[in-house]
Amino acid sequence: MAKTPSDKLHRLIRSLTAAEKRYFRIFIRGKTERASKYWQLFEAMSAMEIFDETALITKIYKSQVIEGKKYSELKAYLYDLVLKSLQTFDEQQLIEYKLNQLLQSVAALFKRGHYEDCRELLHKASKLARHYERFTHQLEIINWQKQLAYTRMDVDFLHKNLEQLQYEEDTTLERLHNATEYRKAFFQVYTTIKREAQYRGADRMARLQGLVQQEAFQDPDLALSHKARVMYYRTLNLYHYAASDYPQFYESGRQMIALMESQPHFLRESIADYIAALSNFILSCGLLRKYDEVRAGLEKLNALTPITADDRRKIHQQYFSNKFALCIFTGEFEEARLEMVHYQTKVAQSDPQEHETASFLRQFCCVCFGCADYDGALDYLNEWLSQPRTVGREDLQSVFRIVAVIIHFEMGNLVLLESLLRSATRFMQKKNRLYDLERRFMQCMYQIMRQPGVPEHRSIFQRMKADLDLLSELPGANALLQTFDLEAWLDSKINHSTFAAAVKAKWLREMQTN
Repeated sequence: MAKTPSDKLHRLIRSLTAAEKRYFRIFIRGKTERASKYWQLFEAMSAMEIFDETALITKIYKSQVIEGKKYSELKAYLYDLVLKSLQTFDEQQLIEYKLNQLLQSVAALFKRGHYEDCRELLHKASKLARHYERFTHQLEIINWQKQLAYTRMDVDFLHKNLEQLQYEEDTTLERLHNATEYRKAFFQVYTTIKREAQYRGADRMARLQGLVQQEAFQDPDLALSHKARVMYYRTLNLYHYAASDYPQFYESGRQMIALMESQPHFLRESIADYIAALSNFILSCGLLRKYDEVRAGLEKLNALTPITADDRRKIHQQYFSNKFALCIFTGEFEEARLEMVHYQTKVAQSDPQEHETASFLRQFCCVCFGCADYDGALDYLNEWLSQPRTVGREDLQSVFRIVAVIIHFEMGNLVLLESLLRSATRFMQKKNRLYDLERRFMQCMYQIMRQPGVPEHRSIFQRMKADLDLLSELPGANALLQTFDLEAWLDSKINHSTFAAAVKAKWLREMQTN
């Protein structure tokens, strides 16, 4: 039997939910006397927060001498036993397993000539498959119905039902193909957006427009099933975000969530798409300054009960990511700092593999900056810049090189500014991301370096602020302005206020005009 590392078994057992642990204890009842060792090892690992191999061996075997590979075999057997328990547990929870079990039972009964029992199970399976839009299972059920009638030479059944069965088969095949096409279009849009994150080039938008201008996206009624309609709205939702059409980004998200919530039995099966939809809707509300809806969305997201470990990770990540974003946009940096502590405490108390922290480093940088903790901001920024680069991160790499310049300026490191500006300029030129806004910012900072007096600085910032309105409408500007509030920072320099106060004042002005 292959070796099973103890920490691997420990991580598996510790990841089980209370219901899964309870089911395992029921599952192993009635095992042989030796099973008591499995029980002891399971209970010991379940209670052990920090893995300790020596303590485990002592607890299980006490003063006994362990023979050969006895302990290794015990671990390997328990690991397999836990997996079998989880498989059985899932079979009782998931529709796919239930349908597979029904069809396997049909095959077993058919082999032994219990044809009437087969028909009863097929009726039950057909009802379940239609309710959950399991098209491949529906096709298999229809084939079984034909096969059953043929085997029994039930010509009357075929005469009465063959046309209906053929219609159901054709309709199911059409719906399966229809859902597949919508899913294909979604992943084409998703891939195009993610590979060129935040790039607003005309060729990229032309490709995206070509995908969503297909006939299938002219009317939601062309999506022939609930799952296809969900993909219809998910695809358009992504496209509207990429096109910066935020009202439609909001509206398509609202319609998608209403659609998902109208069929709650699908959400009991899987909430992965619902988590993504809620997260995007919260983002759209933030972009349109609908902050009450942002907070309501965050409460709804945080109240979700995860079905899988991936759900738990995504809920955790999306909740904190959007919560930090809300605080950053509204200038509530101290509240965000408290949420940072809450997040980091939660991560420290759980398995590090369950949490992906790299994506939060940018937000931590902005939060520290808003709290005037420039050392902390620089630490988080440098940690993020040291992460492996991907195609989707290149634009943000450019943005945060500008943020690095701003941080060093706030820290008074004027001696470093020239080398930082040259380095950032070279990087953006190399990546074809030196847009007009970035170029104007560089000029502003070079002027600051040449005129060290504060009054001169204020006039330079005022000119930069005057240029910002025009430059913000040009290609490439969104990447910087959506990531860092350059306007608020310029206001803070002009009015000699803190960055947090400038962001807050800007937010209050927007609330009064909305």
